[in-house]
Amino acid sequence: MRKIILNLAMSLDGYIEGPNGEYDWCFADQDYGMEEFTNNTDAIFIGRKSYELIAAEPEMFGPKKLYVFSDTLQQPGGNVEVIRSTDFVDAIERIRHEEGLNIWLFGGASLVSKFIEHDLINEMMLSVHPVILGAGKPLFQDIKERTELTLIKHIPYDTGLVQLYYTTKPKFDLSMLDIDPNF
Repeated sequence: MRKIILNLAMSLDGYIEGPNGEYDWCFADQDYGMEEFTNNTDAIFIGRKSYELIAAEPEMFGPKKLYVFSDTLQQPGGNVEVIRSTDFVDAIERIRHEEGLNIWLFGGASLVSKFIEHDLINEMMLSVHPVILGAGKPLFQDIKERTELTLIKHIPYDTGLVQLYYTTKPKFDLSMLDIDPNF
């Protein structure tokens, strides 16, 4: 089964974009492991707003298959498939069981929250930039339950950027067991 890996840049105070939607605080002075990461992925899960931002730059992701989560976007064709909310979990399970490399969960924040809610993220690769934005769009929003993570690796860079690699622990639900609850 393919892994779904959240890979995003964030500020030290937890924002993925500034108050005006800006990304100018993200470092682009070196690779920061992106070439290796992208070589191990062949598909991208992305929300409609993020897709519309990058649609003008199709070379950004090369030949990777894009899965856009939207109830309003029409099927753009090519290597892009639109996934509707009515098919959310079933579509993800179908895709992750297909042959292929890892899947990059690119964003946005509401899509990430929905993936967390349904326990669909295998790993997180968060590039924490040494900047405090004070306002903007937080990465984690509307999370209703605790999500346990295990730090598997961290890489500090001389620029002050730190990459944190986490694996997620599956949520355990006692109702999944065939045990008498009065036991």
